[in-house]
Amino acid sequence: MIAKLVDALFGCWHSHYSFPITVRPGSRRRSPAAALTGTYVVCLDCGKEFPYDWQEMKVITSSEQRRQRLAGLATKHAA
Repeated sequence: MIAKLVDALFGCWHSHYSFPITVRPGSRRRSPAAALTGTYVVCLDCGKEFPYDWQEMKVITSSEQRRQRLAGLATKHAA
C-alpha cells in the first residue's frame, strides 16, 4: 500500500511511448492491455503497457475511457 502511494507521488509520468503494437489473433503473446483493443503501447521509461486506440490515435488510460471504448466497439461489431 505504501509502495502504491510513493509510486503515485514520485512514479513514472509515462511520457515516452513505443510505436503501437498490434497483436495478431491466435498469438501466444496476450497482453491485458492488448485485450481491450488488440493494440497497445509500452512506456519506454518503466515498461508498463497501455491499450491504444487506432481510430482516435491515442492511449486509453482511465477506466472510464475503457468502458466508453468497449461500448463503442460493441456497438460497431453489432451493426
